[in-house]
Amino acid sequence: MEQSSVNPVARQVVGIPRGDRWQAYQRLRSLEIPCCCSLQGSLEVEVNTPLAAIQLWSVMGQMTRPRRELAVWLDRCWQLKLNNSGM
Repeated sequence: MEQSSVNPVARQVVGIPRGDRWQAYQRLRSLEIPCCCSLQGSLEVEVNTPLAAIQLWSVMGQMTRPRRELAVWLDRCWQLKLNNSGM
């Protein structure tokens, strides 16, 4: 697994199930958020901006929330979009 140089001051340790860690790591890296897996097995993420914090929150939610809850949230987003577009 690739190690990145993560600033210890801005480092956040994220609790995520071991089976989801690699997927979360890959998604955060695709968003250009510096992260690495520690020797203890935790996911360490560097959060330097409000956008990075929101993206981390979103990625973690996708990994940890029940599928039904995510489906309801997505449906609400679609309903808001339809209501705002005048359809």
